[in-house]
Amino acid sequence: MSRIGTQHGHWVYELNGGIRLELGKRTLIMGILNATPDSFSDGGRYTQVEAAVAHAAAMVEDGADLLDIGGESTRPGFEPVPLEEELRRIIPVIQAVRKELPHIPLSIDTYKAAAARQAMEAGAHIINDIWGLKGDPEMAAVAAEFGCPVIINHNRHARDYNDFVPDVLADLLGSVEIARAAGVAESQLWLDPGIGFAKTYENNLELLARLSELSALGYPVLLGTSRKRFIRDTLSLPTWELAFGTAATVALGIAQGSHIVRVHDVREMKQTALMTDAILQQIKK
Repeated sequence: MSRIGTQHGHWVYELNGGIRLELGKRTLIMGILNATPDSFSDGGRYTQVEAAVAHAAAMVEDGADLLDIGGESTRPGFEPVPLEEELRRIIPVIQAVRKELPHIPLSIDTYKAAAARQAMEAGAHIINDIWGLKGDPEMAAVAAEFGCPVIINHNRHARDYNDFVPDVLADLLGSVEIARAAGVAESQLWLDPGIGFAKTYENNLELLARLSELSALGYPVLLGTSRKRFIRDTLSLPTWELAFGTAATVALGIAQGSHIVRVHDVREMKQTALMTDAILQQIKK
């Protein structure tokens, strides 16, 4: 159970283990830790617990404020992983990282309620659901039970939009209603525009250009653009050379109100966030 204090544009979370997490004071960096053999970016590099812990520690050293641990790739065309296999991948990693880095909040990247429950019991603090509480009817109840922050990611089974950005916002608010109905405190909800999920190249660019419309809803916003295909397609570069392109999207997202950025290249994005925050502080004076 986490305790929350909120002010306009500022949220303070007291998480399990005595961890304090503040949103809105500065941009937070969420480091991506993939315990998967088939991630689009770093598949197979951190499937062993020792390697995963070492990478987690390196990301924290580089400036990560929290870590997102996933055991199933969500790249386009991914093959679903059985629950038992997902748990085999994530639970030892969560336990080991929590032991090694007890001061760092951990997010579990899953759309399965049973996986989220066991991850929370193993030491995770936050649920990150790529289906925005719509993929598993029990997910919202798990979030309510643990009283934890939950990241609502925008997603659809088809790109059947009538009016793209308003439709995205409406979908996200639909997920908010699911959470409310299950008893999740509204201050526990973080919104993710779902860049790269059920969106065309043009959709992704438009959503980034209009991200302030999502921020205007008044919820914390998490942006996940790191190394995604629309950046690769724009720059015509391989996945591992997309740090500069990612940085452009990160700066733009922060300028439009994003509170957290989910990234692979922690050191580079930390510098990007610090510089962008410094400029925005001058604008606010």
